[in-house]
Amino acid sequence: MTYEPYFIDGAARQGRWVITCDHATNTVPPHVADGDLGLPDTEMDRHIAYDIGALGVALALGRLLDAPVVASNFSRLVIDPNRGADDPTLIPQLYDGTIIPANRYLDGTERQRRIDRLYDPYHEAIAGQAQAREVIFLAMHSFTPRLKDRPPRPWEVGVLSAQDRRIADPLIAHLGRTLDSPIGDNEPYAGFFPGDSFTRHAHGPGRPNVLLEVRQDLIATEADQSEWAHRIATHLEAARQDANL
Repeated sequence: MTYEPYFIDGAARQGRWVITCDHATNTVPPHVADGDLGLPDTEMDRHIAYDIGALGVALALGRLLDAPVVASNFSRLVIDPNRGADDPTLIPQLYDGTIIPANRYLDGTERQRRIDRLYDPYHEAIAGQAQAREVIFLAMHSFTPRLKDRPPRPWEVGVLSAQDRRIADPLIAHLGRTLDSPIGDNEPYAGFFPGDSFTRHAHGPGRPNVLLEVRQDLIATEADQSEWAHRIATHLEAARQDANL
């Protein structure tokens, strides 16, 4: 089977949303370090390699919202599509206390090769879906309950939107009526990076947008992912209607 750096589920769907999943898989492509970054499976199965559960939620949301889902097919440790191409953390050498052996002595040629073969095709696929019509941009992520040597994170869901609040504010209001735990407003991350996926496809073009983070222990199983997708889809549509979009 030929390796592809991304996949699109429901490319012909015509709903208002376009959904992305930047950190969908922990795949190391065969042309990168012979398919092995030098880490054991226990590390590649951690949050450092991908957003656990996020793809399942994204795919279920795509079906519920009649939205195409564009997902990466490479680990964030290979190259992080949610960073600008000139970001020094684009290809991480260290992540949450773990050294990435295959990235320690990376040269410029290999860095550009990963951009050309993985990073650029993924972003071109998102652009192709987003430009087809007027869309609302939804980026689906998940976050670990606790980073190494850090306090536990209390939020079940984080709603991120650094500039355009048309979706974020009503979404937080709707979620707050049904969730008992605090909702992270630009938490667990405080902002966005220059040239990152969200800036490139949402903020820059001026598209209505929201980035969702769900805590990984809540979406570890397929059943949990489906349940959260149904819950989130209802609130997303309510937020869209409140925003008159």
